[in-house]
Parts: sequence; C-alpha cells; structure tokens
Amino acid sequence: MGKYAVTGNHEFYAGLPEALDFTQKTGFLLLRGQAHTLQNGLTIAGVDDPTGRFQAPPNALPENKLLGEIPENQFVIFLKHQPIVDANSIGLFNLQLSGHTHNGQIFPFGLLVRLVYKLNPGFTKLEKGSVAYISRGTGTWGPPVRFLAPPEVTLIEITTNKS
Repeated sequence: MGKYAVTGNHEFYAGLPEALDFTQKTGFLLLRGQAHTLQNGLTIAGVDDPTGRFQAPPNALPENKLLGEIPENQFVIFLKHQPIVDANSIGLFNLQLSGHTHNGQIFPFGLLVRLVYKLNPGFTKLEKGSVAYISRGTGTWGPPVRFLAPPEVTLIEITTNKS
C-alpha cells in the first residue's frame, strides 16, 4: 500500500531540498498538506512540521481544510510530526500518528516534554472518534544516547469491524 512520510523539524534544519530528495529516493510519498486515498477506503493525510511554515509547497492545504475535504466514509490516518492536536481537526481523522519528542531521550528531559506537550507517548482517546498515538521514536538527536527513555518500533494493526 506504499510508504508515506511527512517532514519533521530536522528536515528544515538540515536542508529541505536534500532531505526531500533523500526521502523520495527511498520510496516514500511525502505528504505536505496533502492526502492520498487507497483503494481500500483508507486515506493517509499529512502536513509539514510547523518549523517549515514559510517553506510549504504552494498546493499544500492547511490542516483543517485538508482533513475537511476527505469524504466522511474514509478511515483517515493523519501524519503530523509534532504531538499537537488542533481542536478544529478533531473528528476529521480517525488516527493521528506523531512523534518528535523522543520521550525526552535522556532523563529528566521526559518530564519537561510532558510540560510542553499535552499528549504523552502512547494512545490517547480524543473526542468525536479521533485517537492519537505518540511514538517515543527509535533514534536520537544531539547525543547518540537514550537514558531512561527507551526507543520503540510501533506496529499498529487496523482491522475492519465485521459485526
């Protein structure tokens, strides 16, 4: 069904053209204010990290407009790098997947992350049938070490309800 990605903050810090080229060469479809609907009724939508708000492509839609244009009968996975939920978007997606924080990466920074971001790692039920999953991530930034903030590889199985 493909591989999908969105930009994170480091793509803008490291050099956006190079990051986009690398991501596309590795076979990912970059969703930059866009949605992609699969044949099975699943839609994957994504937006750029806010770090790049001045470098968005001209056809990129704002989050709530992008999600609002997707038919209601679609199951929507929403890719958004930072674990921030826009109140105007709740109910327009089924599952938001985010990361960014590395769960602090090195203790005690995880405590600070919890002060800055409302959503903690793992699943959070939202209103209107929306759910968010915040990953602790697999890698690092800055020092190549994690301490009391274990990495994770997330596997989420989406199944149909055949009642």
